[in-house]
Parts: sequence; C-alpha cells; structure tokens
Amino acid sequence: MLLGWWLRRRKQRGLPTLAAAPAELTDQQQFEGFYVSTTSGDNPLDRIAVRGLGFRARTTVIVAAEGVLFAIAGQPNSFIPLADLTKVGRASWTIDRGVEPDGLVVLDWTLGEKALASYFRMENPEGFFTAVQDLIKLGSDAK
Repeated sequence: MLLGWWLRRRKQRGLPTLAAAPAELTDQQQFEGFYVSTTSGDNPLDRIAVRGLGFRARTTVIVAAEGVLFAIAGQPNSFIPLADLTKVGRASWTIDRGVEPDGLVVLDWTLGEKALASYFRMENPEGFFTAVQDLIKLGSDAK
C-alpha cells in the first residue's frame, strides 16, 4: 500500500501548486462539512495525492466572490479561483466513499491544464451547492 501511494505521488508531482488565496475575500459564505477527495476529471478512480488534496478530513469551506477556499486539517488552505471553477454537481459516490443519492457536492475545476473534481459532504449541501452555482454563474456572466 505504501509503495502504491508513493508511486501515485511521484506520478502526480508535475501538477502545479494551487493558487494563493487573496489577502481578503469578499461576499463570503461559510460552510462546514467534510472534504472527501479530489480525483482526475477524466478518471474518477484516480485520486489526487499531492498538493494537500490526498486525505479526507473535516473542513470549513468559504465561498467568496474570488473563488472557493477550503481548509484540510494539517494542510495549507486550498484555494480554487473563480476562473478555474467549471461546474458544480451532485454525486452519490467517489473513490472509497458511497453515500445516499446526491449526498456529495462535486466541484469541477482546473489546475493548470489538468481537469479535477473535488468532492465534499457538507452539513448544508443545498446551501453550499447553490452558493457555488451562483458564483460560477456570476463568473460566466462577467466574461
């Protein structure tokens, strides 16, 4: 198992670092829940193991006008700029986790040239889903 994890991390070491969060975030909405995983957008069984995205943990997610910021215990904050968010959806499973129908909120985004999907199990999934959906819509209207 350790060898498999080491090989996965080695294979993914070329992924760019995540964007730095702005010093100030505006129009914030905060949500509590769990970060479940991030996978390759084209392969939902390919867990991302680098850049602090490898492990499931409790999280606080901030949806702001600039993008989505989430904290994973023991890792630096992860920030997805609005320009990199492509879609928000619902799911019932991801790698190593199955839940009730539509129990997960999925953020599709890009990191450099790589399409990714991050899965969250939130205490207020509808509020989180709607906040991200509205943010993406605002971003596309601004283009």
